Amino acid sequence: MLYYYYMANESQQPTIFLNAKDILKKLDVSHGQVVADLGCGSGYFVIEASRLVGDAGRAYAIDVQKPALSTVESKAASYGLTNIVTVWSDAEVYGGARRIKNGSVDVMLLIQLFSQTHKHQEVFREAGRMTKHDGEIAVIDWRPDRLTYGPPKARRLSTEQVKSLAMREGWKLSRELMVGSYHFGLVFKK
Repeated sequence: MLYYYYMANESQQPTIFLNAKDILKKLDVSHGQVVADLGCGSGYFVIEASRLVGDAGRAYAIDVQKPALSTVESKAASYGLTNIVTVWSDAEVYGGARRIKNGSVDVMLLIQLFSQTHKHQEVFREAGRMTKHDGEIAVIDWRPDRLTYGPPKARRLSTEQVKSLAMREGWKLSRELMVGSYHFGLVFKK
């Protein structure tokens, strides 16, 4: 699955932003794991995660917008995926996704989420609550130095700002991922 941006002139080729399958493989998402996508939107990443973790695993699609979760459910049904659990929750509220137990997620995805909120610390705290002690939190968001596409610069965080948020919650940078020309990828562990 890919994120696309279509130019105003539809005769031009779309720009590919993020390749979910490649990124999830770089995160070593594998059979039997539990993956959560906090702020999943229409499910680009959670659908691919569901395929990678298989029937022995679980993929949580978490979003505050019920129509987005309905879209994920429809996609899951059309692809025959039975291991996706949708959770209606506000990522900015600690314990908001209480259906997901503390420390139960192997890989937590925060994809383009920080550029959509001002409550960054609250989001990181909620993500950390659900992630296992030996699990990982992957933050993929818009680079502040590439303004051709995406949100305005004022809505974007630098990698240093994200690292600082993580450190305040006891998470350390594990590695950086190359995820595309317009995004950065940071992976954190306890």
